Amino acid sequence: MIKHLHTTKLPALSLLTSLAILTGCAKDDNSQQTETAQSSQQVEAPTNNLDIWPKLEYSVKQDPKLEAKIKHYLESMTLEQKVAQMIQPEIRDISVEDMRKYGFGSYLNGGGSFPNANKHATPQDWIALAEAMYQASVDDSLDGSAIPTMWGTDAVHGHNNVIGATLFPHNIGLGAANNPDLIEKIAAATAIEVMVTGIDWVFAPTVAVVRDDRWGRTYEGYSEDPEIVREYAAAIVNGLQGHADGDFLSDSRVVSTVKHFLGDGGTVAGDDQGNNIDSEKVLFDIHAQGYVGGLSAGSQSVMASFNSWHGKKNHGNKYLLTDVLKTKMGFDGFVVGDWNGHGQVAGCSNESCPQAVNAGLDIFMVPTDAWKLLYENTIAQVKSGEIAMSRIDDAVSRILRVKLRAGLFEKPSPAKRQFSGKTQLIGAQAHRDIARQAVRESLVLLKNKNNILPLSANSHVLVAGDGADNIGKQSGGWSITWQGTNNENADFPGATSIYAGLEAQINAAGGTATLSAVGEYDKKPDVAIVVFGEEPYAEGHGDRDNLEFERNNKKSLALLKQLKSQGIPVVSVFISGRPMWVNAELNASDAFVAAWLPGTQGEGIADVLLTDADGGIQHDFKGKLSFSWPNTPLQTAVNRGDDDYSPLLPYGFGLSYGDGNALADDLNEDSGVSIDNLAPLAIFNGALINPWRLFIKSADQQQQVTSNSVKFAGVEYRTEDKDIQEDAMSFVFTGSGLATAEINSNFTEDKVAYIEANSALSFEYKISQLPSSAFYIAMTCEHGCGARVDISDQLQSAEPNSWQTLTIDLNCFAEKGLDFARVTSPFSLQTDADAAISIANVNYVPHSAADAMMTCPGN
Repeated sequence: MIKHLHTTKLPALSLLTSLAILTGCAKDDNSQQTETAQSSQQVEAPTNNLDIWPKLEYSVKQDPKLEAKIKHYLESMTLEQKVAQMIQPEIRDISVEDMRKYGFGSYLNGGGSFPNANKHATPQDWIALAEAMYQASVDDSLDGSAIPTMWGTDAVHGHNNVIGATLFPHNIGLGAANNPDLIEKIAAATAIEVMVTGIDWVFAPTVAVVRDDRWGRTYEGYSEDPEIVREYAAAIVNGLQGHADGDFLSDSRVVSTVKHFLGDGGTVAGDDQGNNIDSEKVLFDIHAQGYVGGLSAGSQSVMASFNSWHGKKNHGNKYLLTDVLKTKMGFDGFVVGDWNGHGQVAGCSNESCPQAVNAGLDIFMVPTDAWKLLYENTIAQVKSGEIAMSRIDDAVSRILRVKLRAGLFEKPSPAKRQFSGKTQLIGAQAHRDIARQAVRESLVLLKNKNNILPLSANSHVLVAGDGADNIGKQSGGWSITWQGTNNENADFPGATSIYAGLEAQINAAGGTATLSAVGEYDKKPDVAIVVFGEEPYAEGHGDRDNLEFERNNKKSLALLKQLKSQGIPVVSVFISGRPMWVNAELNASDAFVAAWLPGTQGEGIADVLLTDADGGIQHDFKGKLSFSWPNTPLQTAVNRGDDDYSPLLPYGFGLSYGDGNALADDLNEDSGVSIDNLAPLAIFNGALINPWRLFIKSADQQQQVTSNSVKFAGVEYRTEDKDIQEDAMSFVFTGSGLATAEINSNFTEDKVAYIEANSALSFEYKISQLPSSAFYIAMTCEHGCGARVDISDQLQSAEPNSWQTLTIDLNCFAEKGLDFARVTSPFSLQTDADAAISIANVNYVPHSAADAMMTCPGN
C-alpha cells in the first residue's frame, strides 16, 4: 500500500446519492436554468452546521504594522478605485491604457492566451506586457490608485502556457508518486519559471478530491482520498510561496491559490460545473481537506468553484465563502472567482452580480468585454446600498493584505526582478531533472506477465502507438493551449517524447529502436512497446458517459492484437487522465504501465522500463494507485472506504520488479453496458434542454440567442407557437452567404451510447419557403470535426406550411467523420440559400435507425 496512508474508513455514497448519480446532471451558462435543473438533485437541503468546521492555525500571522498600512490605503481610495481592485480582466480584453485608466487590482491570461495573441510569444514578450501593465497600474496621473497590479496565470503543471517551459506530470501522476518533498521541488521550480516572465500569481494547486472518474478534470486531482490531497496542498503552497518561517513570498516565490472552493470533485455523475449533493460533514471530511493543508501552510488566495452545493452556485454561497471559509476557518486572504463563474449565480449575469460580492467573493474573474459593465454596475450597486460599503472595504483589505505580504509595493517592477528575462531558467536542466524523476515515480505497473519488464536495453524494440512520439498527447490538457490540442512536437523545445527517450537509451546500449505508430516493421522485433491512450482535453470537454477506453473505436486494441498475433511480446504504456476500463487491452498485453500524463520528460519512462547497459535495473517502479482501477466501465465512483468496494485493482496497488503478476489474461471483456433501455436524448422539446444553447452564425460572427427574436446577418430567429406558446423555433435564411442556426453545449458531450443504440435524429419541421439550393442538417464535434446531411429533397417534397416529422439515421453523421464521444453540436441548420423553416421537438431516439426516413448509403 502507499506509504503514510491510514486506513480510516471514508463515508460511502448514500443510496440517495447513488440514485442521483444515475439521473445525471445538467450544465449550462444560463444560471437560472442551471440552478433550477440542479435543484431537483438536492435530495434534501443541507442543514448548516458550523461546528463541523475547524478554526485553522495559520503559519502566516497578521502583522499590526501591515494592517495599519491597509487602513491607510483604504482611507485614501475612492469607491471607483476600490471596485477596480476587485475586477480581474483577461489580457485579450484590456489594453495598457485600460489599466492606466482604471487601475485593475489584477489581470490574468487564460489557458491558451498569450501576449499579442501569439502562441509563440517569447519570454521577453511576456515580460514586456507584465512591465507595461505594472507601470500603468502605478501611474496615478489619471484615475488609478497607484497600487501595483498582479498578473495571475494557470501554471498547473509547470508554466504550461509558455513555449519551452518544463511540464511536469499532471496531478494524477504526482498522486501516484506520493512524494511530498518532490512535489515541493516541482512547485518551487514552477515558481521560478513563472517569475522569469514577470508574473506574480499562480492559480494552483487544485485540491479537488475526485469521487467520480467521469469528471473531465480527474487528472487535476491527486487522489480519490483526501489524505494525499491535504499533504500535497501544503507541499505545493510551500514550494510556490516559500515557508512562513523562511523565504515566504520572497523574490523567488509567487502567490498561490488553492482551488476550487468547494466540492468540485464530488459532483453528481462527475459533471463539470455540476451539483455536489454531499452532506456538510462529507464536504469537510473529504472535499475540504486540501484547504486544511493549503491554507494552514499560508496560501494567500482561494478560487471559488463553478459547482453548486445542493443546487446553489458556490460563487453566490455566503455560507461557504463567508461563514465557513472566512469566519469559522479564519482565512484572511482573498477569494477570487473562476472564469465568469459569478454569471452563473441565480439572478446574475457576467455584467452584474451583487449577490457574489455579498456572498464573499473578493475578485471577479471577468474575461471578455463584460468587465466594464461589471465595474460600472458594481459601483452603482454600492451607491444604491445593494452592496454594503463595508463588504467592499473587506474585499479590498484582503487584496491589499496579500499584495503587502507579497512585497509588491517594495519589489522592483516585473522587468527588474531577480529572475526576469533569465530565459535559461525556462526549461532549465535542473527543472527537467526534477520532472524526469517525477515521471519515473508516477508510473504504476499494473501487469508484468513472466516478469517481461525490465526490458534489456540492447534488444531490438518496436515502439508503436499514436502516443509514442507525441509530446502533446503525453502532456495532456493545459499544455500550451487550454485543451492541449493543436500542438506539434516542435512546440515543445527541449522536451523528450517517450519514443525519443527509449531510442536514446536503446541505441546507447547497442540495441535498435524502430518507430512505427501503426506497428509496421522490416525485421521482427524482440518486443513491442505500444504507447496509446486518451487524447488531450481540459475541464468539461473531458466529461465522459462511462470509463470504457476507445468506446466504439478499438483502434489501439486492434494494434495490440495485431502484434500479439505475430508472436511479439507487447508492453503497453497507457496515457490517460483517469483510470479507465481497459480489460481487453490488459488481456492483450504482457505488461501494462499506467503512465498518466507524464509531461515533457518522456525519457523518465525509459529509465524504468529498460535495464542499464549491464542488464541491471535502473529504477524500480515506485508508483501506487491513488485512484482505484475500475472493474467495469460503469464503476465510475469506486473509492477506498466504500461499503461495496470491489475495484479491479485497489487503491494503493502497484507492482515492483520481482513481484508476482496479479492479472491473468482472462479479464471479462463484456462491458456490461446495456443500451436496451436508453432514454431518448432531448435537445429541444418546447424549450432547449440543458446543457444545450442556441447560436446563430454567419461568416466569422456569431450570437447566442437569449431572447424570443433576433435579427442577424444571414439568418433571423423568432419563437413560434406550435402546440402551446413559444414551443417552436422559426428561422429565416436570407441567402447572403453561409448561415447556421446551431444548438450546442458549453463543453463537449459524450453521446456514443446513441450510436451503439442505433439511434435516429428525429425532429418536426414546417417549411414556409423552400430553399433555392442545398439545405443541411449538421452536427459538429471538437477540434473542427463534423458532418452534415443535405435534406433539400425532403424539403422539396414536403407539404408547405404543414408540420411533419423527419428522422435521420445517426450513422449518416458518424460515417462522415462525426466523433460522438466529443459532440459540441448535436443539431444545426445550415444553408447559403433563401429559406424559411420552423423546428420543434428535436431528439435522438434509440433503436429507431432502421426505420429512419433518411438512411446512409449501404445501410
